[in-house]
Amino acid sequence: MSSVPVLEFEQVTLTYPGPPPVEALHPCDLAVGPGEFVAVVGPSGSGKSTFLNVAGLLDRPTAGRYLLDGLDTAALSDGERTELRGRRIGLVFQSFHLLAHRSATENVALATLYAPNGGRRRTARRHAEAREALEVVGLGHRLDALPSRLSGGERQRVAIARALVGLPSLLLCDEPTGNLDSATAASVLTLIEQLNADGMTVVLITHDPQVAARAGRTVVIRDGVLTEAADR
Repeated sequence: MSSVPVLEFEQVTLTYPGPPPVEALHPCDLAVGPGEFVAVVGPSGSGKSTFLNVAGLLDRPTAGRYLLDGLDTAALSDGERTELRGRRIGLVFQSFHLLAHRSATENVALATLYAPNGGRRRTARRHAEAREALEVVGLGHRLDALPSRLSGGERQRVAIARALVGLPSLLLCDEPTGNLDSATAASVLTLIEQLNADGMTVVLITHDPQVAARAGRTVVIRDGVLTEAADR
């Protein structure tokens, strides 16, 4: 396994212009190695969304360096950043963001359109990749179901399959259990743990210490300051 971190922040800072300017993410250092499961935990307004936007290549830091799989993202154009995000990062959100009138397979297959050369892949191949991803998350029996026919947990599993279909190096989860009841949330977290055990690098953002406790390592963010949690 490579020793190069999948995600590495070197004094990464994000300041929103004013007046007055707001330093939403103070200079921070963080390295997440291949195969790690790291939780970033903090209360509402702590800077979790800012961290997500930078880590997910949605926002550029105003200072410092963000390296993804050893690649310095600061030197990339907006188009190159979008392509890199499509190849290397799988994003999972609290809201499932599924298209209501598309089946589970179609929702997952649509994600492959944004992968490199995705638009040139035959529909049959993209659907085969989608079905394989759905099998991985335990939904091989729900391939043709519409989101309205799926439970909340099943919809989140479809969203996870959509994040996995491009074979990313980083699974970046933003409050993935926030819209789920406790039993369903536990099953989704178990799935994420299984994916991590199979080698997927996971960074999970949450406000819930009990969710964070499922990770192998916890980082705390408060008032835009990122710190390692004390050993559990």
